[in-house]
Amino acid sequence: MSRLFGSVRARATLAATLVVAVALVAAGTAVLLSLRSNLLGEAGTQAERSAREVATELAVGTPYGDLSLVDDRPVQVVDEDGRLVAASEDLERISGTGVTAVKPQPAAPRDGEHDEADEDDDDSGESLGPGEIGERTTVSDGSATIDGDAEDYRFAAVPVETEDRGLLTVYAGAPLSAEHGAVNTALTVMLIGFPVLLAVVAWVTWLVTRRALRPVEGIRREMAAITASEDLARRVPVPGTHDEVARLASTTNETLAALESSVERQRRFVADASHELRSPIASLRTQLEVAAAHPELLDLDGAVADTVRLQRLAADLLLLARLDAGERPADARVDLAALAREEAGGRTGVSVRAGGEVTVAGSRGQLGRVLANLLDNAQRHARSAVEVSVRRDGGLAVVAVADDGEGVPAADRERIFERFVRLDAARSRDDGGAGLGLAIARDVAVRHGGTLTVHDAPAGGALFELRLPGA
Repeated sequence: MSRLFGSVRARATLAATLVVAVALVAAGTAVLLSLRSNLLGEAGTQAERSAREVATELAVGTPYGDLSLVDDRPVQVVDEDGRLVAASEDLERISGTGVTAVKPQPAAPRDGEHDEADEDDDDSGESLGPGEIGERTTVSDGSATIDGDAEDYRFAAVPVETEDRGLLTVYAGAPLSAEHGAVNTALTVMLIGFPVLLAVVAWVTWLVTRRALRPVEGIRREMAAITASEDLARRVPVPGTHDEVARLASTTNETLAALESSVERQRRFVADASHELRSPIASLRTQLEVAAAHPELLDLDGAVADTVRLQRLAADLLLLARLDAGERPADARVDLAALAREEAGGRTGVSVRAGGEVTVAGSRGQLGRVLANLLDNAQRHARSAVEVSVRRDGGLAVVAVADDGEGVPAADRERIFERFVRLDAARSRDDGGAGLGLAIARDVAVRHGGTLTVHDAPAGGALFELRLPGA
């Protein structure tokens, strides 16, 4: 069963069919009940009309034998003692009127002294005078057999007061065969038509759903092909319907573009890292091979420098990998003013200007790494002096590192934050590093909810401005 309804198309078809089925059953039931109610009301009206016609004849003194009793409908005339005094000629059996007799038993004529007592015994609650017909009609259901034909009837009872025969009640029936026939016909039509209609609804829903989901299937096939080929440059087709499916396709393509960019960035990162690692490793190997052959030629200082450079590069790559993995910084309180003084300590030509304590929440080690990288970069390009200022700007903590060097061209102010990027003036690996310092600084700033930008310094050099949320 789970495999049978394992597709959206099948579930949508089933849901639509069930909804229509419930609606049809509810509507059909309402129609049948309304039809039956109307037909029963019509039968009751016909029965009342027949009863009042006979009651009118009785009210004007028509003898029982001269009453115009309808031959094909059951009629009974009952006196106040419950005795049948007149009935349809061919009536053979009757039920539902309270009087089962079918053969009249006329009572002896009565004088007018009975009137007051008879009026008090009137079950209808109406006080009738001689020759008056009651306004209230009692309706009941029953059956009758006339000339061998048995049928269901709706009976109407109408009281009438006569001059010499007292209070009489006229029972007249109207057949319910039309009601039964109409209801049965309607029920038959529904039992035949509803399944056909449900089949049509299911078929149309199946076709419409297939057409609506065709773009989704195209997206699925293209995604499967992309996965199999590992070609992230491919894109899924975007239908021109401007609906949810089209937005899904657009979002999927945006995701593929971001994934392609991330994978390409990772490839470049691995290639650049391999290239950067190869040089110091090759240099160190060469020095060791020379030292092995000629110990007196060992450049110990150069070997140590290459080892330190390898150590720093490995630490930078490890930090970048942790940042890329989404490592959240610690939530400790860090005083940026004290941290700036600590990082600037022992550096020549670096001055720190801070008004007081400026605290932020984050990792002291990572924020110290940001300041160290900014100071290393500023000292590398400064002519004579580097100035660090720490201040508050509203709810932000701001650290500015300015130098008096040549500055950063406007066209390169974003590019310098890319990994393994060195400007022309810093192409030397020995002097310019691996090109990871500023990239690490910006990544750490972003992880702490801040920004790192570069502007022109007042002294004409570069001004790196770190902004972090205050604590």
